[in-house]
Amino acid sequence: MRIQHNISALNANRMLGINNDKVSKNLEKLSSGYKINRAGDDAAGLAISEKMRGQIRGLDQATNNANDGISLVQTAEGALNETASILQRMKELATQSSNGTYQNAVDRENISKEVESLKSEITRIATSTNFNKINLLDGSLDLGSTATATIGTTKVTLNGVAKLSTTTPVTGASAAATVTFADGKDNASGSITAAFNDATGGLTITLGTKDTEASFTAEQITAAVRAAAAAYANGGTTNALEISKAYSSFEVKFEGTITGTAGSSLTAAAATMAASTGNNGLTLQIGASYSADQQVNLKIGNMSTAGLGLTSVKVDTQENALAAISTIDAAINIVSGTRADLGALQNRLEHTVSNLGVTSENLTSAESRIRDVDMAKEMMDMTKNNVLAQAAQSMLAQANQQPQNVLKLLQ
Repeated sequence: MRIQHNISALNANRMLGINNDKVSKNLEKLSSGYKINRAGDDAAGLAISEKMRGQIRGLDQATNNANDGISLVQTAEGALNETASILQRMKELATQSSNGTYQNAVDRENISKEVESLKSEITRIATSTNFNKINLLDGSLDLGSTATATIGTTKVTLNGVAKLSTTTPVTGASAAATVTFADGKDNASGSITAAFNDATGGLTITLGTKDTEASFTAEQITAAVRAAAAAYANGGTTNALEISKAYSSFEVKFEGTITGTAGSSLTAAAATMAASTGNNGLTLQIGASYSADQQVNLKIGNMSTAGLGLTSVKVDTQENALAAISTIDAAINIVSGTRADLGALQNRLEHTVSNLGVTSENLTSAESRIRDVDMAKEMMDMTKNNVLAQAAQSMLAQANQQPQNVLKLLQ
């Protein structure tokens, strides 16, 4: 028997330490709910679960983004719903005023008062509708800054930005305008829309410019956009055309028909064109990564009275009322088209939210299998380790008593 080294006690003490360490880890896992609390627990599992966690957090935020987008779209669409109701009332009033049974000085003046009030309300809705202080209907999400040029059949005057140049050859009652961007920037996407109306007494061009990166797109502009509108006061017609913005310049033409008696002197009326440029609108991030398919662009044109081309709408005469009907119809089409776009976007975002929720749920389940502790199994393991620790402690006590037996040999 040896007394210098108690091998049995050393072994029991080592096993006691091992079992106590295991119990400590069991307690840590049970108290935290995770089976991976540090990289040493499972290095590969930690790396995989951390990547999954990043995806899950991104997907959850993307869901919030999409829901915010739905709220924004609903705000804009709700305001446009009221604008559409106002336009329907304006058409009703224009149709009423176009009837020959009304006196201009009395009846149509009263009708005009309501029309002007409704026009003001359309502008108020456009300028006051916002989401999180982001204006939605005043053109902020579609149109850029503007410069103006007035072109008649015989002369050109330019006001505003130097980056815009115009030329007008004159042929009888026809005129052509070439609009050139001085900085030469091209953008093949988008379009420039021009509308013409001889009755307004001038060809007005409005184009946005940017001093830094002058890349122009335009989607919607005046009342006459996408539709042939009212008749000229002198017997012509109103035309609208849309020109693809594939180059840094484009040409537009307008014509009118003038009738008169033989021997009379006639002067061709000028026309009005308005065009505006767009920016990138508002971008919604609806995915957990940065790529084009993880983003949705939202563009809403200028839904004010000016943006819808209703500024010059009047119903004070039967002729103006007849012309106003077509102009208002064109504005109704613009508003309806915008509402349809918003409705389609809202449906898309709702499906996006549903898909993001399912994806996040599945990733969370996968991450949970890697990182979360099985409480029942871990409790069972702790019970085993606790029993082993108590047994090792008991055996250590007995092993410490063995050297005492040597004294009996010395008696």
